[in-house]
Amino acid sequence: MGKNQHVVPNPNGGWDVKGEKNQKATVHTDNKKDAEKIARKISQNQESELFIHGKDGKIQARDSHGHDPYPPKG
Repeated sequence: MGKNQHVVPNPNGGWDVKGEKNQKATVHTDNKKDAEKIARKISQNQESELFIHGKDGKIQARDSHGHDPYPPKG
């Protein structure tokens, strides 16, 4: 299982995709929607959890990509 992925607000604007416990962002985007798409792909590839944070830093949504008994094809 890979690292859990977090979508977090960047203090200087925009949004970051960060692997669990990483200091640096894997990807920086201008908007949250793009960051979510990228983070979702990474967490699906790594069969890990996806955590989406709000501007306040609190977790708003969580998605698991490693424990589905019936993973969709394609």
